[in-house]
Amino acid sequence: MVEVVSLVTALLYGFVAVLLWKFILVLIEYKHVLDVTRHIPKLKYHHPVWGDYFMMKEIGDYHKWLMEDVQRTGAKWHVLWVLFLYPVYSVEHPDTIKAILKSSTSKTKGVGGAYTVLEPWLGNGLITIFGGLKWERNRRLLTPAFHFDILRPYVTEYNQVADILLAKLASACKMGQSIEICSHVTLATLDTLLRCALSYEGNVQDKGDDHPYVSAVKTLSILVIERFMNPFLYPDFVYYRTKNGKKFLEVCDYVHEFAMKIIGSRRQALAENPDQVRKRRLDFLDILLTARDENGQGMTDEEIRQEVDTFMFAGHDTTSSAIYWGIYALGKYPEVQEKVYEEITAIMGEKTSLDWEDLQQLRYLNLVIKENMRMFSTVPSISRQLDVPTVVEGVELPAGSRIDIHIDTVNHRSDIWQDPMEYRPERFEEANIEDPYSYIPFSIGSRNCIGKNFALNEQRVVLARIVQRFRIKVDPTHEVHRFPDLIMKAKTGIKLFLEERTK
Repeated sequence: MVEVVSLVTALLYGFVAVLLWKFILVLIEYKHVLDVTRHIPKLKYHHPVWGDYFMMKEIGDYHKWLMEDVQRTGAKWHVLWVLFLYPVYSVEHPDTIKAILKSSTSKTKGVGGAYTVLEPWLGNGLITIFGGLKWERNRRLLTPAFHFDILRPYVTEYNQVADILLAKLASACKMGQSIEICSHVTLATLDTLLRCALSYEGNVQDKGDDHPYVSAVKTLSILVIERFMNPFLYPDFVYYRTKNGKKFLEVCDYVHEFAMKIIGSRRQALAENPDQVRKRRLDFLDILLTARDENGQGMTDEEIRQEVDTFMFAGHDTTSSAIYWGIYALGKYPEVQEKVYEEITAIMGEKTSLDWEDLQQLRYLNLVIKENMRMFSTVPSISRQLDVPTVVEGVELPAGSRIDIHIDTVNHRSDIWQDPMEYRPERFEEANIEDPYSYIPFSIGSRNCIGKNFALNEQRVVLARIVQRFRIKVDPTHEVHRFPDLIMKAKTGIKLFLEERTK
């Protein structure tokens, strides 16, 4: 009996010693982090206990405070704290962004990581995995889906979706009142993606939120942001016991089932008649189902579902943001709008639809789109996690550090852009951008946005078609406020007057 007691006592002492040793290691690491962050600027609203995130009422505060501090101090980066527990590093200058993106980085995972929050929805698609053999393989298999030969026929889909959008806008503005355009545009871009990705035509623009898939995607986007802004909900074992957590999983199941039904049906149809892919326009799903790697292996239905969900998530909200802010800018700056109209009239003549060849001639509209994405940054920020220790501005950040790359702040730096708050498309014609890291609306390098040309072509078609038909004017009684979220939103929407142009 005495021997048993001695053994238990020894085990307890050993267990306490291990815990104590681990606690000491945590303290040593924490002290190292404090030493590192001592050399990095903090925001003026920083609290020694509550940190920075708990001082924010909404995610827009994060971007607003950074912008204010950069304009006041010219700082190239900051450190923000989640309580007093762990830091998040924010980079807001081409020099600091370059140091991060040229280092070995991955998407932020682990508790509270931006991409961890998305994983139950998107799985291991290109957005949520980053680097490694699987990412490289999937990127290679997906790249042909965005080749010019595949994108060319999509112009027909862009025009068909634009036809529906224009009809709805015309109907809405008949009463002579201003109309809120964000919801119309968002439905149109989702309609485009469903047509081009899945050849699915479900009257999305007519049904709106009454369409279950539209409602589901909207709900998931809201729940993701709500969770991201509340650190208490970061742990899965907490979040999935809440009402919103259960709702999130329920809606995820629905969007997964929606995609899997279409994937299964198409795979069966291709098995029964493989020649059908040669007789019609290929869509995103066709490319994924027929893609093979160097070993002759294709993608599983689950892998395809993850990439389809990723394409739908990453494509429709970002493109809709770029388009509705573009429409707003054309209304706010009538002299720019008239230049676009003159260019479109010269190219299209009496036509009401654009051809692939027309898109290549829209020189001035391309400048406008670039300025739109600078002034109203479509994706205000992206996140990375360091895989190895990395030196930034002479300070070595440890591996595992979370980094937020603030694209919107860089887009409004006076030491990068002349008169950054002035809307002037010609700036992109007058001089080349000296540092490619100063303008990264689609990120940069081999890991840039794979759907860049798809999104730009859709913007060209929709903006051109709207300007060709309508004269756009802002509603002076409605204030428009930028709201940086996962994408750049308008806090209270965007209301505009649309007047039919006379031929």
